[in-house]
Amino acid sequence: MKPWKHFKTITHHRFLVMTGCFRVGLIWQGLTHDLSKYSPTEFWNGAKYYQGNRSPNAAEREDKSYSEAWMHHKGRNRHHYEYWTDMNLQTRSYESVAMPRKYLAEMVMDRIAACKTYQGKAYTDGAALAYFMKSRERELMHPVTKRQLEHILVMLRDNGEKQTFQYLRRQVLSGKPFPWETDAE
Repeated sequence: MKPWKHFKTITHHRFLVMTGCFRVGLIWQGLTHDLSKYSPTEFWNGAKYYQGNRSPNAAEREDKSYSEAWMHHKGRNRHHYEYWTDMNLQTRSYESVAMPRKYLAEMVMDRIAACKTYQGKAYTDGAALAYFMKSRERELMHPVTKRQLEHILVMLRDNGEKQTFQYLRRQVLSGKPFPWETDAE
């Protein structure tokens, strides 16, 4: 039963992301979001560690001290900030890179869908922000991406999906500046 339940969970999650992406105009990203979750590496590890109330990657990590499925996933999906690391030629170390806006918008949809999937009826528009604020990822993310994401998640919490999705479509994806930016920057 775990493989079937896992399949239903990831398919439901993809449907929610696709719906959100379509609402902001990211048609191709909506259609192709998380297809790697159906690959053998991700699918069978996900099925093995399936619990239904959280990501199976966390359970795999607890069992093995790493998640093979997550390492496979983050390297193939540009809507994860972890994908956006590269060698800085000056420091000769790996550092985060600011995410392009279309992947930032897809990341927002991914976070909303994950919260809806795992929280069910307990979901609120503040759930993605609450998760983000308690996680360590804020320390690892590029400062520009972190500021943009937090701004959007606060807007989601305070104003809901309709206004936030309009903002993503009209402001973020059209390249208009965030409130703290100027046209000269």
